[in-house]
Amino acid sequence: MADSDPQPRPMIKVPRIPPMTVRRLSTYYRILRTLEALGDSEPLSSERMSHLTGFTAAQVRRDLAYFGSFGKRGVGYDIQELQLSLRSILGIDRQWAIALVGVGNLGMALLSYRGFSSQGFHITSAFDSDATKHGRRFGSIVVRPVEDLPRVAGEENIQMAIVTVPPAEAQRVVDQVVAAGIKGILNFAPTQLQVPKGVWLVRVDLSIEIEYLSYLLTNS
Repeated sequence: MADSDPQPRPMIKVPRIPPMTVRRLSTYYRILRTLEALGDSEPLSSERMSHLTGFTAAQVRRDLAYFGSFGKRGVGYDIQELQLSLRSILGIDRQWAIALVGVGNLGMALLSYRGFSSQGFHITSAFDSDATKHGRRFGSIVVRPVEDLPRVAGEENIQMAIVTVPPAEAQRVVDQVVAAGIKGILNFAPTQLQVPKGVWLVRVDLSIEIEYLSYLLTNS
């Protein structure tokens, strides 16, 4: 986006935001990016946003109201301005360095995926406990021993880690990630893990999502 674009409005601090509200903000942001890419510059009403997302217009207005006042009554939201504000709220108006821990099949797929970088997320390093994988190269990334994580995290200012290891290893690996000073962890292992206060752990369980799809097909 051009340097002359208006600065994002400061986010208003609130006591607690419902997690699903934050997830819906990501949906709104993607809709806005799509409209901008299509050359659509008309103000966007909450009713049209409702049609594009499947959420109610009242839900759209309520979600955005957590973070301040957006748009003009009877006119709608300015697509570019709201997009910039959502980038600031979601923290994607900056670059994030990410460590990948666990270079198995899923880990290799994530290292090959190029979709993260457009949002400011860059996997800059990869680690594995298997010595036979050390030194293996994926583009500019060389797989290193997990023991190198604290040093590399400090050198590269890594604040997020993606953990793709078997369930039996997950807690030990997450403990190593936490010890390296990393505060945000995305865990793909289908198991419950413990982290200390001040560390954010998000679990992605593909089995649960497939089971949900199975439920919908079974009960439709």
